[in-house]
Amino acid sequence: MKNAAKSIRAFIGAINFDESRHFYQALGFEDSRIFDNMSYFSISPALGFYLQNAYVKDWVDNTMIFVEVDNVEEYYKELQALGLPEKYKNVRLTPIKINDWGKECFLHDPSGVLWHFGEFN
Repeated sequence: MKNAAKSIRAFIGAINFDESRHFYQALGFEDSRIFDNMSYFSISPALGFYLQNAYVKDWVDNTMIFVEVDNVEEYYKELQALGLPEKYKNVRLTPIKINDWGKECFLHDPSGVLWHFGEFN
């Protein structure tokens, strides 16, 4: 392509839109409300996603987002310190798994979206 891409943004759904908005704010994302039923969440100009007040079980249950981080051990400690599983129903934080390509930990959001936070070798 002659024109360079500037960002990539996934669309994810939510069972309870307001709860999910609060969850992502607690996770450190900035919430930019677009419509009553959609927000854009970002952590930098090129890293973000759209959260929709829409839920289709098969879609959400199969949504996975991978975020590359510099240090997965430190990131995992920061996630633990947030106490999100204690604050939000259905949220799960899974410890670091070591793979042949690197390491990752997992976080399920209140709707079931699976976030991978990983570090490549």
